[in-house]
Amino acid sequence: MFNNNMILVVIPARGGSKGIPRKNLRLLNNKPLISYSIEIAKASQYVDDVVVTTDDSQIALIAEKFGASVVRRSEELSTDEVLLDPVVYDAMIQKEKLALDEYDIVITLQPTSPLIKTQTLDACIEKFEDFSLDSVLSVVDDRHLSWGYDENNDRYFPNYIERLRKEDLPKSFRETGAILATRRAFVREDSRLGTNIDIVEVSREETVNIETYEDWWIAENYLQKKKIAIVVNASNEIGTSYIDRCLAIASKLVFHEVLFLTDEHYPLGSEIFEKKNFSFKTFEDLPDLLKILSENNIQIVINDVLNTSEGYISALKQEGYFVINFEDVGVGSQFADVVFDDLYEHDSSEENVYSGYKYFILKDEYFYQNPKIIRNDVTNVLVKFGESDSSNLTEKVVDALVASDYDGRIDVIVGLAYEGLEDLISKYESNPLIQIYRDVSNVSEFIFKADIVFTSSSKFVYEVCSVGVPTICLCEDERELSHSFVRRDNGFINMGLGSEVGREGIIKQFMALLENYELRLELNERMLSFDLRYGFDNMYSVVEEEYRKINFKK
Repeated sequence: MFNNNMILVVIPARGGSKGIPRKNLRLLNNKPLISYSIEIAKASQYVDDVVVTTDDSQIALIAEKFGASVVRRSEELSTDEVLLDPVVYDAMIQKEKLALDEYDIVITLQPTSPLIKTQTLDACIEKFEDFSLDSVLSVVDDRHLSWGYDENNDRYFPNYIERLRKEDLPKSFRETGAILATRRAFVREDSRLGTNIDIVEVSREETVNIETYEDWWIAENYLQKKKIAIVVNASNEIGTSYIDRCLAIASKLVFHEVLFLTDEHYPLGSEIFEKKNFSFKTFEDLPDLLKILSENNIQIVINDVLNTSEGYISALKQEGYFVINFEDVGVGSQFADVVFDDLYEHDSSEENVYSGYKYFILKDEYFYQNPKIIRNDVTNVLVKFGESDSSNLTEKVVDALVASDYDGRIDVIVGLAYEGLEDLISKYESNPLIQIYRDVSNVSEFIFKADIVFTSSSKFVYEVCSVGVPTICLCEDERELSHSFVRRDNGFINMGLGSEVGREGIIKQFMALLENYELRLELNERMLSFDLRYGFDNMYSVVEEEYRKINFKK
């Protein structure tokens, strides 16, 4: 009841739907379509009665199961040609006869609009605070450059005076059909509208009206949408590879709402998100992070911050978040729901850990990069190590290449945290065959142009592998030695710990590969035997299954 007004919601649901047969009974995200409108109405703080008018006994059974009353619709009111006006009028009269009373406000709520919110329904009802108001409609702002057609003169004409951007056009509202509320006096067999009409503007999501299978698919994706927070940082020291992975993930989560969270002490992350137009917030500490997660109704938290603590992950779990970590070998990994590590294999006894190349998230640019075709001549070598390259393997390799008999081009890419850049430029600026780059965005092009790549045993090897360029690896630290993917069987020549490899050893291995076309072809074929395009799909399947298990337990 609202302001002493008795309120009836009428939900019309025929059994003979044509576009999608039996759609009112079909399971939409595991619930009958008809159940959504019933639950929306019953959750209202103002609605007194909810009635489903139907000609179908099965719909009637389901409607009653979800708490609605039912009135049977006659055959005359169940044909395709009948408008809703007489149907709603009939349902109202039947309910009033049973209640021995009249309603004050009658609302038509379409079962084909399952995404309408109870708050929107209540907002329509609250409009009747104005006693002069007769009816309220749900609408959406549908401004666009439209055209009309003059049948008499057989010509088209613009419905606008001046071509403007969509946001600069005057508002133009379209009925969504989801809600039509009206005072009792204006509910007749031929109309449900009074003369003084107001509107309630709804979100684009709430406008979904299921008439086709495409509409059904859209509605189901909306209902399955999750609010996801990705916690990740970037700086000259940390590098940007973690953000790159998270951006690749976010670009594929098109049916979900993604919010990036980055530590305010690392401003580079904010700069990247702002430049790429992704939603993000900064946080100061753990309490601030938890506050942001709560305010944004986050359901899933993804951490790409390397090793986590028990306290941090426990705090997230206590708040009910589903937690996903990347490359986490800290104590906190034991308490996360899922941990992915594409770089290093883990103990098989860790049931929440999924490791190996199958979970590498390939950046978008590699999906449309052509595979490398191996040529007899080697004319281009790419040198790229980690963000900081603390052992300065970059300079060691470039020195070796210059000291060898190789006379082709050398492309060198260094990270933001590489401290030897000025010395490297000074040392080789007079050599036209050596080009040095920093913070490159189109790395895949450099890989494709290269005939041989020098790099570390980092996740970059997967990117090289996806293109198929023969690669010599020098590990930057002890941990990289455990990266089992970097071996001859998979197309890589692994020289071990780079700090223990001398110039002559590098030259010898390089010349052996340069002069052996058959070996380079073999390495290329081994690399291209791996299809790395499905890392996201593999990860998503794991998360979907584990998330389902958690919800089932709840």
